[in-house]
Amino acid sequence: MTVDAFLFLKAGLIGLSIAAPVGPIGLLCIQRTLAHGARIGFVSGLGAAAADGVYGAVGAFGLAAVTQFFVTLALPLAVGGAAFLGWLGVQLYRTAPVAQPAGAADGVGGWRAFASVFALTLTNPTTILSFIAVFATIGGDAATTGTAAVIMVLGVFCGSALWWLALASAVAAVRQRIGPRVLQAINRTAGTFLLAFAIWQLVSVFR
Repeated sequence: MTVDAFLFLKAGLIGLSIAAPVGPIGLLCIQRTLAHGARIGFVSGLGAAAADGVYGAVGAFGLAAVTQFFVTLALPLAVGGAAFLGWLGVQLYRTAPVAQPAGAADGVGGWRAFASVFALTLTNPTTILSFIAVFATIGGDAATTGTAAVIMVLGVFCGSALWWLALASAVAAVRQRIGPRVLQAINRTAGTFLLAFAIWQLVSVFR
């Protein structure tokens, strides 16, 4: 295995490990897959993968000015993200499932699904600090070269995207077995959890 391939693999595993824990983003992608099909669920996950790629690029290229920019805006970003997450939670709780083709309904199209999760993931600026530490560890001196930095960013994105593809596919496999009443219960449960995550984030910010 070449050095570049090994670096890509390590970065991919990091992207996978960052995406895998089930938090508000994972919960939202699961719910969207159940409600709208695998495509919308996967596209939502790609929004998170793209945001991970942005933070990964900042860490890999050593963009100190951008890092400081995100750190300075940590408070407003966290508050804005919590407000957006809370709004999504309320909307999700109030959503009544209806019979419809996969991938369309309730105004949740591909671009909206992608953009909403991309924005939510970016509003957690503390993630950038983790990426900086991780990239410094796996990249070493190689992280200062453009080629290695690009390989690392692509690895993180691909690893994260692989997780969201697997998750959306697995959830979609059982989607047809879930009736409207169960789906409504899932919507309300997911909405409650998203609202709880939003409150927890606000408390953490102002604590």
